[in-house]
Amino acid sequence: MRKTARQWKDIYSTQEFKEKYVCEGASLGALITREGTAFRLWSPFADQVILNLYREGSGTEAFERHSMEKCEKGVWEYRTKRNLHGIYYDFTLQMEGRTVFSADPYARACGVNGQRSMVVDLEKTDPEGWQEDRPPALEQETVIYELHVKEFSWDRSGGFPEETRGKYTAFLHTDTTLDGDGVHPTGISYLKELGVNYIQLMPVYDYGSVDETGKGADFNWGYDPVNYNVPEGSYSTDPSRGEVRIRELKEMIRSLHAQGFRVIMDVVYNHTYSLDSWFQRTVPWYFYRVNEDGTASNGSACGNDVASEREMCAKYILESVLYWAQEYHMDGFRFDLMGLLDVDLMNRIRAALDDKYGKGEKILFGEPWAADRTAMEQEKEQALKQNIHNLDKNTGMFCDNTRDAIKGSALELKEPGFVNGAPGMETDILNSVRAWCGGDGPSGAKAPSQIITYVSSHDNQTLWDKLSETTTDEELRKREYRLAAGIYMTCQGRLFLLSGEEFARSKDGMEDSYNAPIEINRLDWRKAWRERELVDYYRGLIALRKRLPGLCDKSREAWRRIYGQWTRDGVVGFFVDNQPDSGRQRAAWDTVQVIYNSRKEREDCQLPAGDWEVLADGQDSFRWEKPEPARGEIAVEPVSMVILGRREQEK
Repeated sequence: MRKTARQWKDIYSTQEFKEKYVCEGASLGALITREGTAFRLWSPFADQVILNLYREGSGTEAFERHSMEKCEKGVWEYRTKRNLHGIYYDFTLQMEGRTVFSADPYARACGVNGQRSMVVDLEKTDPEGWQEDRPPALEQETVIYELHVKEFSWDRSGGFPEETRGKYTAFLHTDTTLDGDGVHPTGISYLKELGVNYIQLMPVYDYGSVDETGKGADFNWGYDPVNYNVPEGSYSTDPSRGEVRIRELKEMIRSLHAQGFRVIMDVVYNHTYSLDSWFQRTVPWYFYRVNEDGTASNGSACGNDVASEREMCAKYILESVLYWAQEYHMDGFRFDLMGLLDVDLMNRIRAALDDKYGKGEKILFGEPWAADRTAMEQEKEQALKQNIHNLDKNTGMFCDNTRDAIKGSALELKEPGFVNGAPGMETDILNSVRAWCGGDGPSGAKAPSQIITYVSSHDNQTLWDKLSETTTDEELRKREYRLAAGIYMTCQGRLFLLSGEEFARSKDGMEDSYNAPIEINRLDWRKAWRERELVDYYRGLIALRKRLPGLCDKSREAWRRIYGQWTRDGVVGFFVDNQPDSGRQRAAWDTVQVIYNSRKEREDCQLPAGDWEVLADGQDSFRWEKPEPARGEIAVEPVSMVILGRREQEK
């Protein structure tokens, strides 16, 4: 008789099960060594496991079948002296009186649509120069640019070679221009000019919501994991060959590194594409949370929650992160719905990355929330916003408090924030400036290193579309837009922006475009040049930010650099101690003053004694290149901001 989910939960919760079957040190999957190939699968309650070998990734019948041997801790094993690189495989399991077919949860390569796993000699997938690949040196500031592989190069106006549009290989072309005119940069050269230094890739693991054999225009964001340790095939030039997607993703990362970008991987360990996963087929209900009534926990709102608190599940997630860091040279990880994972696991991941690569070398952050309640076991603590003080100071979170204070609620579309006229937001804006550290903020953050400061991401509306809900006057909306950018780029924390935010990207008001047509989601490179003045405004703010160590500081005491705060209705001002960290070159300005004015009237503000220089205002973010003096009083235009600097010798 088949056990219910509730019965399985009771079994997995016993100390007897843990002692008998938890094998945290075991290497699982298909492994090629000097002695040949070993297949190892963890399936404690299978009565028999047959390994099926295929020459193709789909369709054809198995050319060999082998009974696997049950070893200690519920691990099944088959060894051969042959090197089976390029051979596809799956398993036939006998369990509870029924036959189950499954691919390998631990696979590192797969066939089309991930339905068969593939044996891979990873060294054979390395592109030329891969062993010498290194990320660019860490900069003082982190500026993260979130993009989707297909969105990036789909638009023909981007000038990408036709065969690379929507593919990993588009990132190998570093000199594309608008419609191939040779004048107006797009793609990689455009991003270099913009000044961002981290590229955050929306999911590039193998996901289930796009048919890899389908039309190239098929689209999804990709938050639907199937094979966690395998690259997505729809971005490759040949998804039917398991090694191609691996090599092409490595080539993409190598190209980004060479062009000066570090690379962050968006990971989704909180749920799977469906409950009918390789996890479920090999170890029923072990990798999933179950409510007391036996139903599947659904804190993800995607039908299931992964049980990160169970030992073998935690092992899987930790090893997967380390695998992507080592094999693909990923420089950081963004965790989708991190609040569904447990604090202990996130701290283990942070410690493991620090131990292997150096403290803080790999960036780590996530969404500190869940879609709903989850049935977490073992009295573990969720990695939610209210628990951030229990996370390592180099594990960060998206700060929805800053996002909503600036532009209004991402969920209540008509609700404004500071820039679009909401009253009483001044204190929240000042908390945002300090990255919610050292004050009465709700996050309890240890340091700005824990705060991702942003106003738009792939979720919810774009910044332009959100402001369109609250402001019908387009000219006023443009002023609000620049003010929003000016505020979050002068807040402490790590900066983050959605691709295209810098040219007022719109998705026609759509809140979540996860499966909308590519025509809605693609980056419009023509618009990037139509909105060149706005792009330049962002470019100037990013370049200025990197010259302001008082805002870039990520240390525990960084919030103390913000002082002299003052407010009026709709107006916020503060000073920044802009002295550099020890050992760094002196900044151009020892003191910085910032004033935000969301009012529809000009605000005249008295300046402290000394000769100040105007570094940026609501129209020009490059004034710092040829700063003009300001003394006595400064006029801050309606719905605008101003940044001023003062040199030590002029105090």
